Amino acid sequence: MTKKVNITTEPGADVQKVSQAVSRKLKQERQAQHITLDELSRRSGVSKGMVVEIEKCTANPSIAILCKIAAALGLSVADIVDVADNPAAHLIRSQDIPILWTGPLGGSARLLAGTSGPNMIELWRWELYPGERFVSLGHPPGTSELFHVETGVLHVEVGGIKLKVTKGCSAVARTDVPHTYSNGGRSKLVFTMSVAEIHGPSSEG
Repeated sequence: MTKKVNITTEPGADVQKVSQAVSRKLKQERQAQHITLDELSRRSGVSKGMVVEIEKCTANPSIAILCKIAAALGLSVADIVDVADNPAAHLIRSQDIPILWTGPLGGSARLLAGTSGPNMIELWRWELYPGERFVSLGHPPGTSELFHVETGVLHVEVGGIKLKVTKGCSAVARTDVPHTYSNGGRSKLVFTMSVAEIHGPSSEG
């Protein structure tokens, strides 16, 4: 589980508010789908103890854990943290944008917006200070990410490929395998990232 140190100065929903939203949504969706804690643990690969702690609002889960639980419920992370909605158009206020990761030196990952799952698109804004690194074990099959660097240099490692994305440049990566984002430079790195998880039509029936 990624250590969280909430020292970012970016505006957004605080950790307690996000934890409460996650707790409420997780319990609501699990009960609506008649899924037991044991079954959700089995489907997601997240320990039952962690699921219980999240529902009790006593845990601050990592992005990886949120992704696993969301996928197990057929939802997106945006659904889980309450920034997805059903209307054709809706506004997400700055103070409601959740900060889902904070780095040891003050970096942050903010989920700016996202559509409902299981097919979903998310928009993120990342800030990494020199020396900070984020590691992911990989997303569900077919997940792709698009990056655009606003300032600094982004180092992406995915599937044995290393990319160096400089200011003003963009990149695309298939991220259903382990991957990392890091700032190996001397200045602050800021980049936006879109995540697309699209499942093909079912072969059943």
